[in-house]
Amino acid sequence: MLDAMPNTAAKLPVAISAINAIIDDMPSITIRKLPENTKRRLRIRAARNGRSMEQEAREILKTELGQPARAPKNLADAIREIFAPFGGVELRIPPREPIPESKIK
Repeated sequence: MLDAMPNTAAKLPVAISAINAIIDDMPSITIRKLPENTKRRLRIRAARNGRSMEQEAREILKTELGQPARAPKNLADAIREIFAPFGGVELRIPPREPIPESKIK
């Protein structure tokens, strides 16, 4: 009579292993110390798009990380680009001369 009943206890570890395999394929992250203002804006954006906050965060990450990486700008070029509309300044650079002996000491 006992042999006719399926052994569910023997199948339990297999089911747990299968669930763990599914969970391992779906990584998750926890974001700590998220500013309250950022959390509020995420909640509002999620509601506007009809999604949960978690869904909205996933969508933001997927969209942002799906774009090609931008090359960092050269700092001098970035400054020049900002101030170019204001025009330039021509400075007269005096010719270089040797330092007088009296100022070396």
